[in-house]
Amino acid sequence: MGHSSDVLLVGYPRAADGLDVTVRHAVGGAAPAGPPVREAHAHDFLVLLLVERGTGTMRVDDRDVALAAGDVLVLAPGAVVAPRAQHIGPDSAAWMVYFPADVVDPATTGSLVSWRSHPLLAPLVGHGRAGWQRFAVPPGEREGWLAQVRALDTELRERREGAAAAVRAHLTLLLVGLTRLEAAVADELRDRDEPLLAAVFDVVERRFRESLSLRDVAVEVGLTPGHVTTVVRRRTGRTVQQWITERRLREARRLLHDTDLTVAAVAARVGFRDAGYFVRRFRAEHGVPPGRWRAA
Repeated sequence: MGHSSDVLLVGYPRAADGLDVTVRHAVGGAAPAGPPVREAHAHDFLVLLLVERGTGTMRVDDRDVALAAGDVLVLAPGAVVAPRAQHIGPDSAAWMVYFPADVVDPATTGSLVSWRSHPLLAPLVGHGRAGWQRFAVPPGEREGWLAQVRALDTELRERREGAAAAVRAHLTLLLVGLTRLEAAVADELRDRDEPLLAAVFDVVERRFRESLSLRDVAVEVGLTPGHVTTVVRRRTGRTVQQWITERRLREARRLLHDTDLTVAAVAARVGFRDAGYFVRRFRAEHGVPPGRWRAA
């Protein structure tokens, strides 16, 4: 998720009162309020874009990302965004929310290692990910998402007593919603008419607790490992093995939070036969070993 040295890095514009969350509403193809950046750039903060209606396209990390109503585009720190005439179409509307990590947790620094150690931020900026992710909010949940963003916008505009706590609460609920969408990524891909990807994720979901390899997945879907690798990387920005590891670590986080199992027992439950390797992978992903993550 790094960016080259010749790409402009945009820092978050800190507010004097410490309410460091920004919400923008773009309607009818117009750019959202705020100073425009007219060249390729990256951010040192997280950006969430929720498409209220219509369609659009964003150019991120040299790829055109198509967007439709109900989509949430997450831009991680370091993702390179190339401006274009219209991110959203003339009959579209979208909300943008952006913020630095310490708004969610004052103990969190700007370091990606620090972001990866936080349970709400880790799924969005994890080690080895592409710089962007796109999620589809189910139709029945979209109005709730919009209401949450509008409530956040109201708190930021009115800045009444207790606004800081209210802003953090609304933002936390949005992040919880994103982690739940992230857990349902296979269903999203199936809904987008991606049968091969859906089949791959079904195999991963059923067998991630086993000693599962790319070859095992390829055999189940009836294709060569090379073909599966090419399609999955092209469509998701990640390899099959990265998706297997991510699913294992997501389950590991749940077990560390919800049970008293030892770290070694957690490792065995999620498909890591070597507890030491599990600890190293967990540290690489979250910046801290499993025991410290559980304590935090």
